[in-house]
Amino acid sequence: MLVTQHPVLKRFWYPVMPIAHLSSNTPRSFELLGQKLALWLDAAGQPVAVRDRCCHRTAQLSQGTIVNGCIRCPYHGWLFNGQGACVQVPQLHPEQKIPASYTVAAFKCADRYGYVWVCLDDEPLQPIPDIPEADDSANRQIDQFYEVWQCSGLRVMENSFDNAHFSFVHAASFGDLQQPKPASSNITPLEFGLVVQAEVPVVNPPAQQKNLGIAEAMTTRFVESTWYMPFSRTLKITYPNGLMHLIFTAATPIADRTSQIVQFCVRNDSETDAPAADIIAFDRQVVLEDQVVLESTDYDTPLDITVEQHMPSDQPGIVMRRKLAALLKS
Repeated sequence: MLVTQHPVLKRFWYPVMPIAHLSSNTPRSFELLGQKLALWLDAAGQPVAVRDRCCHRTAQLSQGTIVNGCIRCPYHGWLFNGQGACVQVPQLHPEQKIPASYTVAAFKCADRYGYVWVCLDDEPLQPIPDIPEADDSANRQIDQFYEVWQCSGLRVMENSFDNAHFSFVHAASFGDLQQPKPASSNITPLEFGLVVQAEVPVVNPPAQQKNLGIAEAMTTRFVESTWYMPFSRTLKITYPNGLMHLIFTAATPIADRTSQIVQFCVRNDSETDAPAADIIAFDRQVVLEDQVVLESTDYDTPLDITVEQHMPSDQPGIVMRRKLAALLKS
């Protein structure tokens, strides 16, 4: 599946960058589904996104500056607001009216969970994923990763729901080579996603023992994973001692071969219980183990399930492929 060839994928929300990366002085650039964007904070401090091409001579607006909440083209100084309308042309006389055609495409943009989300269509098929745990002030959010991977978003999503790779890919972190048989899962399809529940025994190395407050060399993860079509998921892990460690991961599609990985976690403990730096370090080890394998896979992930071979534990990925195939067909 080549993401840039399917317009319906523009009808979903994607996290594109931390809101802290934006300012009211300097714009930033990002590429989403092959569409280059210019992003900044408007006069009200809200994120806005427009096509990163001036309608005059196609200069990149992201190389310009921000003036009173509007973006100024670096080429001739035309000024555009967050809705894409040109509000100033320095070369015109004050009494001259700015033509209505002097516009650039603007896109839906929002701030949620500390990240800027963009939808390239005026009518999203689904809202931004609702994560109650992240909205609960009793929990803490830890921003973990913001980096580009050379693989498809669907590969990342399938990997997230694959219980069979732990023993091999994660043998150095939490997997057990002596226990290659994957834990069974209970799968519940949703209209635009799925939920998977499982009870997974895992190795609990010394570094993780401190993070979890569990001294045993083995422990159990009670897992509830939710896939939000097309390329976002939450992995909610509850441990026997009541600790909740929820990971949100998005593989925002930059282009056919590349994905922007956005990941944060939400926990019901404190910095005193487990320092954020230690939590990030362990999750970084796990993520890098996945990255090495995923970047070796074919980025053109087939939706036709007859193209690749499967085993019983691949069922979540098969559901994903069938749902995406049905979406594209419809």
